[in-house]
Amino acid sequence: MPFSFLSRFRIQESREAEFISLAREMEGLSRNEPGTLHYQFFRLAEPGMFAVFESFIDEAADEAHMAYDHNKPLIEKIVSCMDGAYEREILYDLSTMTGEY
Repeated sequence: MPFSFLSRFRIQESREAEFISLAREMEGLSRNEPGTLHYQFFRLAEPGMFAVFESFIDEAADEAHMAYDHNKPLIEKIVSCMDGAYEREILYDLSTMTGEY
């Protein structure tokens, strides 16, 4: 079952261009990582707000993604661009759900 989530966060206004450059770099690197199904940043409607959608074959692939030497400094720089903490929301594939809604 894929391990997917959406993280929302605010970026400091003065660091938005830097963040976008870092996000694009991270997207490019993630395309070549084993176990990564999808990795993409988005700008949200609210000014200064962004999100990243991440999907991996499993939780171990997400942990590996964060541990790769090429990602560690990027993640650190991205986090330093944030204004406050991020909010992570786990997404569950409907095909794995049972019961009626």
